[in-house]
Amino acid sequence: MGDGTEIGRVRGLGSAHEGADAWWHHKISAGSNLILVLWFLISLALLPAYDYATITGWLVQPLAAVPLILLVVSVFYHFHHGLTVVIEDYQHDHTRFVLLLLLKYFTIATATLAIFSILKVAFTAGAPL
Repeated sequence: MGDGTEIGRVRGLGSAHEGADAWWHHKISAGSNLILVLWFLISLALLPAYDYATITGWLVQPLAAVPLILLVVSVFYHFHHGLTVVIEDYQHDHTRFVLLLLLKYFTIATATLAIFSILKVAFTAGAPL
């Protein structure tokens, strides 16, 4: 059998007609990861100290908490997409569905925990315990 039509190969459309859409999602999330990780590293490098009070004081600021939440979302989206591709490519029996389901729930649970932790510190920093 052939590889499809000439125009189909140019557009990147496979048998599922998804083409390069997933590839673009992965590259865009990789780019956002790069930008946000650079922001995170520079922000941490510019802090005067790395003790609890300084970090929580930094995280109280919306210009620190919001990009940090965006970093968590971007990293976990990229993580989920990458492992989904690996599972779909290499797992061909009935456990594929279970692995994809476990991956989805694991990603949602850990990303939610990370975002909750950021919000908890951002909203309760400086409050009495």
